[in-house]
Amino acid sequence: MPKTIRNEFDKYLTYENLMKAHIASRKGKNRKPELIYFNLKQEDYIRYLYERLKTGTYRHGGYVEFYVTEPKRRKIEKSRYIDRIVHRWLVDNFILRTFATQFINSSFACIKDKGMHRAAFCVQNYMRKAKAKWGEYYILKTDVAKYFASIDKSILFKILNRKIKDPKLLWLIKEILYAQPREKGIEIGNYTSQIFANIYLNEADQFVKHKLKVKYYVRYLDDSVFILKDKKEAKYVLGELKKFLEENLALTLNDKTQIFKGKQGVNFCGYKINEYRLKLRDKGKRKLKNKVKSLTEKIKKGKMTSKEAKKFLAGHIGYVKWADVYHLSNKLFYMEKDFNKRLKVENKG
Repeated sequence: MPKTIRNEFDKYLTYENLMKAHIASRKGKNRKPELIYFNLKQEDYIRYLYERLKTGTYRHGGYVEFYVTEPKRRKIEKSRYIDRIVHRWLVDNFILRTFATQFINSSFACIKDKGMHRAAFCVQNYMRKAKAKWGEYYILKTDVAKYFASIDKSILFKILNRKIKDPKLLWLIKEILYAQPREKGIEIGNYTSQIFANIYLNEADQFVKHKLKVKYYVRYLDDSVFILKDKKEAKYVLGELKKFLEENLALTLNDKTQIFKGKQGVNFCGYKINEYRLKLRDKGKRKLKNKVKSLTEKIKKGKMTSKEAKKFLAGHIGYVKWADVYHLSNKLFYMEKDFNKRLKVENKG
């Protein structure tokens, strides 16, 4: 993929690529009613989508809005399934392959082979280096206020337009961006939104690394950790960052942003991190225990199969195993064994 995209739309617009996007989009969701109906006539739907994109007559549909409460109350805007195929095709064939190579090494959200625990390890590694280099050091932790709701679409489009010169791709991006007719805010539920959010704050990453020259800096979506020599440097970096965000990205930091001594440790990506220990936060442990209890109840009531519960549990075990929580890890391990036994019984039945 070239550094600048020119006249690539038709090259990647094929029935096969749209079908790949469909297969990737439906993964783990085939039991949902909209997927059951779509799969019955998937070839027809993909051909229909191909024709609409080829002729420039594709129009993004509306959204269904609902709220989730984990990890906090947020409004989710869910697009039609056929639009989610377009999102996947756009991101996988163009956006991700063009922009992800520009991301700094210490940006971890929504990037293959990275994630929350790797971000936490990176912070811990930087803390150790800072301890060895300076002895006492300071941490600046920042959090963008209402991030997804604050992203300015015109600014985002200008950033994308630097690398994308293909008129058809720019048309499609606008069709997706402005499906909700507002100038600020992108939809949390969109596959495109994850990468767009990363591209938007990559502007700040480049400023931090190349202008402010902060060596120990980690970002996971809109949460960032800066490890700095002293309080004076931390205050300077915070002031310059605020100015950059407001003037260039129309963003502000919220009241969770703070400066404190490194010996206090830092809460980041669900972990309490210091130089030598990675612990689950008490809030995270309580939520996880409640989820484990809920899984068991759902199996007993027949609302979930052991296979589904085991799949759900696998992600939590992967998250917990990196932290210093022996008893909780042990409990999850034996619960997984119990699910395996139940699964064998169900399969025989």
